[in-house]
Amino acid sequence: MRVALFIPCFVDQLFPNVGIAMVKVLRRLNIEVDYPLQQTCCGQPAFNTGYWDEARELARRYCEIFADADAIVCPSGSCTAMVRNFYPELLGKATRVTANTFEFSEFLVRQLGVTDVGARFPAKVTYHDACHALRELRLKDEPRELLRNVEELELVEMSEAETCCGFGGTFSVKFPMISYAMDEMKCTSIKQTGAEYVVSGDSSCLMQIDGYLRRQRMPIKTIHLAEVLAAR
Repeated sequence: MRVALFIPCFVDQLFPNVGIAMVKVLRRLNIEVDYPLQQTCCGQPAFNTGYWDEARELARRYCEIFADADAIVCPSGSCTAMVRNFYPELLGKATRVTANTFEFSEFLVRQLGVTDVGARFPAKVTYHDACHALRELRLKDEPRELLRNVEELELVEMSEAETCCGFGGTFSVKFPMISYAMDEMKCTSIKQTGAEYVVSGDSSCLMQIDGYLRRQRMPIKTIHLAEVLAAR
């Protein structure tokens, strides 16, 4: 199988190690990986703020760039949901490209049938369900199955695993006090688990959570699921 990578803006600009980790895991599974250099933003910021014409142009560009891929894999439930669930609304129809775009854990578990990638990560972790992955893509068990098969990793569930972290893109800018209160609830729940790391499939959520943890001087680290799975 030849897989094309779609790397979201957050990963490209702020968390490049997430993309590198995803490549390591896919290559370990003997998957041929391609990275189309022409790719840009999926258009979600424009779509969410009402600039649908601009978002539509990015959607068309995405479909052209990835037209020949057997599958497109993305380390973000948010961007994957934009392509698969909202591109058909923008473009007036679903396409082969939109149907073949998968979030990373979804691709591993549902498409490849893989739950053990040969990772080793000796730490106690808890998992944060990013909103788009959970509510738009219905991904709940897939990342947890992968984590449970990581050697020496202890997964502890937090009470507020499904609660939004408060980021929501422009939401955190428009409503900072509400965003902060949501982040506080999330991080209090994380702290109660005694975990050393909080894991998620979306770097934007992890950035929001990490900001609160650092300000409160909590000794808990954030890490993307792909980085855990790449560890040996």
